[in-house]
Amino acid sequence: MNRREAIGVLASLGASSLASGQSQSGGMIYRTLGKTGEKVSSIGLGGAHIGRAASAELATRVVRAAIDRGITFMDNCWDYVGGEAERRMGAALGDGYRQKVFLMTKFDGRTKVSAAKQIDESLQRLQTDRIDLMQYHENIRLEDPDRFFTSGGPVEALLEAKKAGKIRYIGFTGHKDPIVHLRMLEMAAQHNFHFDTCQMPLNVMDYHFRSFAQQVVPKCVEQGVAVLAMKTMGGAEGIILKSGAVTPIECLHYALNLPTSVVINGIPDMQALDQAFEAVRTFKPLMQSQLSALLAKTRQAALSGRYEAFKTTQSFDGTALNPQWMG
Repeated sequence: MNRREAIGVLASLGASSLASGQSQSGGMIYRTLGKTGEKVSSIGLGGAHIGRAASAELATRVVRAAIDRGITFMDNCWDYVGGEAERRMGAALGDGYRQKVFLMTKFDGRTKVSAAKQIDESLQRLQTDRIDLMQYHENIRLEDPDRFFTSGGPVEALLEAKKAGKIRYIGFTGHKDPIVHLRMLEMAAQHNFHFDTCQMPLNVMDYHFRSFAQQVVPKCVEQGVAVLAMKTMGGAEGIILKSGAVTPIECLHYALNLPTSVVINGIPDMQALDQAFEAVRTFKPLMQSQLSALLAKTRQAALSGRYEAFKTTQSFDGTALNPQWMG
């Protein structure tokens, strides 16, 4: 498939997704979460940024303002900021806010025992008796899918937690190489297991370099696995913006234009929250010519991978830098 054909495929996938399963209310767009049938906000609130907000008080204000304005999807992870991200979000979801959101978090355990322990710790920190979506974090090594499905592995803890009513849906995440995600989807098929969601980096640089958009997104759409976008601006520091090639709004529009159920956005303060809603307010499906023009602006900067350090370095590999998290 050449570049023009690939852009055409992405444009058509996005158009078909946007034409079905989408609604708008107030200042937010809502989309269907894969085969689950759940309706969720097209913008998700990133938990890592809540953990790093200037104060716990600010984190609570941001979370509650986001929910009041229409964001319903909450992202988090057991390891974010040493657990502080979950603790802050749990506190913010008090006073009736928990019932208004679809709550997701992730775990790092590579054994049944470690995964079960982390699931219970997340429930405690988030001050809830049920997490809507629990995801296997950092599917970044070729052996990670094997670890997931092996006897005594995390899948057993997840299925037991689901049976016990502790979690509702199951997904996986990763940021390193699309081949690892493809292997996970292949192994799921071999085990007759269906993931509800798949989270991956989707941004204007990704299209040109080890592309999840080109390789993984079509497979997810085909299988009814909800696509969750992350690192839309390149991670916590927004490194893609430092290229000077694109604006924050263009980054968000690109991800919203893909067949994503949710675009998870780092929102540490009110300014970032306003920016997210401005992106939704101004979003219109991109024509193929517009998509081509946007991708042409980023091609040269993207080819070395320098603006997607999560693919090319260990800087974002928490489970590699902290192997004890895996159990």
